[in-house]
Amino acid sequence: MLPTILWQPTQNELANTNLAHYFKWLGEHRDYHFSVDNYQSAWEWSVRDPARFWESLVQYFDLKWEYSAVLSGVMPRVKWFEGAKLNYAEEIFRRANDNYPAILFVSEHNSCTEITWHQLRNQVASVANYLADCGINAGDRVVGYLPNRPEATVAMLATISLGAIWSSASPDFGAESVIERFAQIEPKILFAAVGYTYGGKWFDRMDVVSALQDNLPTLKQTIVVENTLFREAASPTRSDAYITWEQIENYPGATSELNFTRVPFDHPLWILFSSGTTGMPKAITHGHGGMLLEHLKYLTFHNDIHPGERFFWYTTTGWMMWNFTHAALLAGATIVLYDGSPGYPTIDRLWDLAKDLAINHFGIGAAFILSSMKARVSLAPDTLPALRCMGVTGSPLPPEGFEWIYQHIKPDVWLSSMSGGTDVCTAWVGGNPLLPVYKGEIQCRCLGCAMESYDENGTPQVGVVGEMVITQPMPCMPVRFWNDPDGTRYFNSYFEEYPGIWRHGDWVLITERNTVVILGRSDATLNRQGIRIGTSEIYRSVEKLLEIQDSLIVDLPQADGTSFMPLFVVLAKEIELTDTLKKRILQTLRSDFSPRHVPDSIIEVPEIPYTISGKKIEIPVKKLLMGKSLEKSVNMGAVRNPDAILHFLKISPFTKL
Repeated sequence: MLPTILWQPTQNELANTNLAHYFKWLGEHRDYHFSVDNYQSAWEWSVRDPARFWESLVQYFDLKWEYSAVLSGVMPRVKWFEGAKLNYAEEIFRRANDNYPAILFVSEHNSCTEITWHQLRNQVASVANYLADCGINAGDRVVGYLPNRPEATVAMLATISLGAIWSSASPDFGAESVIERFAQIEPKILFAAVGYTYGGKWFDRMDVVSALQDNLPTLKQTIVVENTLFREAASPTRSDAYITWEQIENYPGATSELNFTRVPFDHPLWILFSSGTTGMPKAITHGHGGMLLEHLKYLTFHNDIHPGERFFWYTTTGWMMWNFTHAALLAGATIVLYDGSPGYPTIDRLWDLAKDLAINHFGIGAAFILSSMKARVSLAPDTLPALRCMGVTGSPLPPEGFEWIYQHIKPDVWLSSMSGGTDVCTAWVGGNPLLPVYKGEIQCRCLGCAMESYDENGTPQVGVVGEMVITQPMPCMPVRFWNDPDGTRYFNSYFEEYPGIWRHGDWVLITERNTVVILGRSDATLNRQGIRIGTSEIYRSVEKLLEIQDSLIVDLPQADGTSFMPLFVVLAKEIELTDTLKKRILQTLRSDFSPRHVPDSIIEVPEIPYTISGKKIEIPVKKLLMGKSLEKSVNMGAVRNPDAILHFLKISPFTKL
């Protein structure tokens, strides 16, 4: 049975998409002819001939590069656009449109602040001139320990305008977690917040700032960003240890002119870090050219952003979606930044934001959708007239979440579910304005992404769950890992299993309709009687029950060759784990999927552990329950809620149902 179609574009909408314009351009300028009714043929061309596809984007987006070759070498050692010189920030400002604001900023305690392109350019010029006077050159590292505020945007753009390399962490990260990230890359400048607000509370972070200064010996200067509303609660003492944002915001040596250092295609742009739950976080280094091409492609074609539209994604500076949000500026959007809790003072906060700011593209994590479902949020059909596209990522959105959006948020919204990651700072699979939205499925593999689902023998398959692989190079793949001079760690992370082919570490199902379903991490596989089960299947079934607030499942191999699969649940308030509720959970799993999905035990826990970036921690819990020590199982500095891990040290998972 085909899943329900929840949305499909009208003929008028099809004709006005950026993809339709691109297809027309290809026919007129490159003699490639694709129809809006057959996206699949365009995708097949883009992965069959990646050099010509990516070169077409250089020409389509009018990137004025000179290069000797588009693509040379084989994965993982490839070179793109050799000889090209560019700057990611320059392209952002080259596409500025003064008819619209650059940024709209809102926090828990501030009404909307509008920042024009003129203001943004001047602020970036001031900070860039200050950094240059501090001796910052191309290749130097500048880091931010900042909330999602305009100062973080300005600091990032100023850094990359100089050809320096940016990296950031959210101020809810603890000192140890930030130090183990930033110390790897030896930064010269630190931008740091004195504190941040979340859920109506103020959190002072000057002790963390001091710890960073003490443990980052390469720092030449620290710039602290105050929060004027909480100046009395946490105003740093003036000293030689740092200067304030106000001192450089209108830097005396600044001019209104903003200059850019053009760098080679693969010159590092920013460094993103893996979660690091089981070891030292990987310092994933992305290049100017690869990110520019990929972000132009995804935001223009797969998000279908039009100039002047308002683009919002709820994120912190510690998640790759923060970088991705700024890429919307390349497509002519106004970006909306929000600093604070998505559920403060109520779960309606972000829905109200979408209404009040007339947001056109609204992005959120799947967990927020499920929380809104359980809180019984329901908007009138005409509440969000400006909302055209709703993006979802972070974890797989269950089919019930798809349906709920159309029943309770907006019946004619285009739901763009996407999946990618820090490794590429984009999505492999995601939205497509030319295609229908099927309940529970991601619309397509993105242009240029040669994704396949491999079985145990490395054979591509359709309609069967398999290992997600990428068989052709993409410019957005990391240029390297920092402090990995011979590329060994990079190679082992992606190319060890299938030489010359990227193994991403997810289970994926590619359907006969060429839609996609992501089923969770393949290294957290549940193996029941030889059948592989993605953990996301369990979560989407169990967590739709109102009595279940959260859940986690692991598969523990036994000495006799069998396995034991406990399910851990967090209950809603005033709910008890009775035999009746246990039976309901089992019946739901059996009904939704199969008897193989039924756990061997159901155990109540007070909370589920998460990484700082919001992913469930499965593998470390599995290691703990198999008897490994805490130190060998998990890096506690990478855990958002460490107490949740400690609960599992006290659990004997072999409790029968």
